[in-house]
Formats: sequence, structure tokens, C-alpha cells
Amino acid sequence: MKDILDKVNRNDGQTVPDGYFDDFATRMAASLPEREWERETPRVLPRSVWQRVRPYIYLAAMFMGVWCMMKMFDLMRPDASGLSFDSNPVLAAAVGNDYFVSDYVIGEGDIDQYQLMEDLYETGFVPVDYDYTDDDSHYSEI
Repeated sequence: MKDILDKVNRNDGQTVPDGYFDDFATRMAASLPEREWERETPRVLPRSVWQRVRPYIYLAAMFMGVWCMMKMFDLMRPDASGLSFDSNPVLAAAVGNDYFVSDYVIGEGDIDQYQLMEDLYETGFVPVDYDYTDDDSHYSEI
């Protein structure tokens, strides 16, 4: 493109003299007025104890936050310790019973909800004996 403009001897008006930008920064700095704060010598203030310790305190707080978050995830995890055969003899007896495994686990028998409740009542299960919640506020007066 520049060759075409040179051939026709046409100047587009967007040129600068040669060497104009070589010392532009020094000329610009010399032409600006000097400010009051530029004349003062900079004072270096000593860093306080808090300024020196602050990054380490923030780092420790971050790690404590991550630890607390991981602890909360661990506490919210369902407890699987009650499902071991060593600590739960009822579970061990149920798995050892062929009738229970074939009817309730494998599902060979066609047991509906009514039959399940009948079997529970026959074994002595009474729902009123069990307290499901600590707070009875969800029950309404009839």
C-alpha cells in the first residue's frame, strides 16, 4: 500500500518527522509542571507487627476453614458403623435367617405392605414405642 502512495506521490497526512519519537518521553516529562508531592522525599514507614503477620494469619484462617468444611462433610456422612455384623447382632441374625433373606432381600415372595406390617406386629413391633424425633412440633392438634 505504501508503495502505491509513493508512486502517485500522495501524502495522507498521517506522518511525523523522522526521529520525532526518539526523545519524546524526555521532552514530555520536561514540559509537564512539577507537583508539590514530587519535590518531597518519600518516607518509608516501618511495617507494623500486624502488617508482617497478616499474610500468615490469613493463610492459617484459610486452612482452618478448609479443615472445618471437611469435618462438616465427614459429620454429615451417613454412619456406616451400625451396619457391621460385629456391632449389630440383630442384623447378623436377620442375614443368617433364610426366610428373611429369601422374602425381604431377594424378593422371591410377593410381600405387600400389609403383610410386612402384620409380620412386624407379630414379632412385637409397636410404632408408638419408638420416638422418631426429639421435637414434636410437627404434630398438629386434631
